[in-house]
Amino acid sequence: MTRQTTITETNSDPGFGVYIHWPFCAQKCPYCDFNSHVRFGGWDEPRYLAAYKRELDHVAALIATSANSRTVSSIFFGGGTPSLMKPETVGAILDHIAALWPVDPSAEITLEANPGSVEAARFAGYHAAGVNRVSIGVQSLRDADLKRLGRIHSVSEAKAAVEIARKTFDRFSFDLIYARPDQTLADWRTELAEALAMAGGHLSLYQLTIEPETRFADLYAKGKLIIPAAEAAHDLYELTQELTSKAGFAQYEISNHARPGEESRHNLVYWRYGEYAGIGPGAHGRIGTENAHLATSTERNPERWLDQVESSGHGIADTEHLKAEHRADEMLLMGLRLAEGVDLERLADIGGVTPRRAVIDNLVRQGLIERMPAPAEDLDDAFDEIRACIGPGLAPTAIKPPLPLGRIRATASGRFILNQVVLELSAAFEPIAAQASHTMDNLSRAH
Repeated sequence: MTRQTTITETNSDPGFGVYIHWPFCAQKCPYCDFNSHVRFGGWDEPRYLAAYKRELDHVAALIATSANSRTVSSIFFGGGTPSLMKPETVGAILDHIAALWPVDPSAEITLEANPGSVEAARFAGYHAAGVNRVSIGVQSLRDADLKRLGRIHSVSEAKAAVEIARKTFDRFSFDLIYARPDQTLADWRTELAEALAMAGGHLSLYQLTIEPETRFADLYAKGKLIIPAAEAAHDLYELTQELTSKAGFAQYEISNHARPGEESRHNLVYWRYGEYAGIGPGAHGRIGTENAHLATSTERNPERWLDQVESSGHGIADTEHLKAEHRADEMLLMGLRLAEGVDLERLADIGGVTPRRAVIDNLVRQGLIERMPAPAEDLDDAFDEIRACIGPGLAPTAIKPPLPLGRIRATASGRFILNQVVLELSAAFEPIAAQASHTMDNLSRAH
């Protein structure tokens, strides 16, 4: 696989990612609402490989006329259980991506794996194919809870998988689910301490949520599944932040913790509202063409997706042209998940809007968000009220830009009720020109 052209991903330049969705699992977990399917008779892997290549060709052609050149900064194999794929299939997909776009030499290439499907030889095969990071679905370090969660691996298998990953890859991560039925603070303190002791540079720690149309949703509705109440869940969340912070794992996103430099670069493309191609059954994408910004989603059923790709060249079932205000909503929702927050200047560039300052101020007073200082160079270029005046008590001679909008981020309390915070800010969007007008009106009245 040929790679070239080094780039640096930042909040203002998130990079370009490729997401490959592998839809098959050995067993459907009762809490899972991802697009995953069990096929006891197996699947025709060469046929699926050919379809992945065709859909990649289609998306590459869609964005080829855009003025923005793309260099792939990250590739992510998600699912489903991508570790059920043959390493040769993974390698062929990576080679095809490299034939369509330049791939950064330091690109992060992640593959999700379940402990039950991990073998040292298979991991070595993925590494040889070009994968340089794995994310392992451990979910619990308690065998009884693994059974409750419908997992088919044991704790010993999970620990063995983590050790194989440590020896095979430079970077690895694993997931745990907390706020499980009957879980106490003491239980979670002990388990999370064990996890931190065996972790590499990254951990994903998710609260158990009841998703619609899952087996857990049915049990919950019938009163047969009881999870911690909101207050208890909040205490577990606070304990999570305390222990991870003490261990040197910063909470860079609501559910993700990493040592410096170990953040998931692919997921940062999403959270920083970058572009990504979504390939495979049930995959979503955000891409820019010459004349539009598109949200794409593909056919979820694997067999129907396969038939559609073979007949039409792609499995995209829905394409939405994103208006500026819709993009602003999405960027706000994704960006406030991050500890680095949202750059309101970039939000204004993308959506032409910014939340009213009064609403931001009110959320700051409630302790749900906080303002972050603008860079010094932005302040130097900002409107200088004093120098713009032609004399004492007289108005400025020209209308110049208001002070930089800066950045906002959710506080720990705000992240716990993030959807509510986002709704308030989104409802307060106004055109950026209106905010500039408000600022100048205030300045004029002050003079």
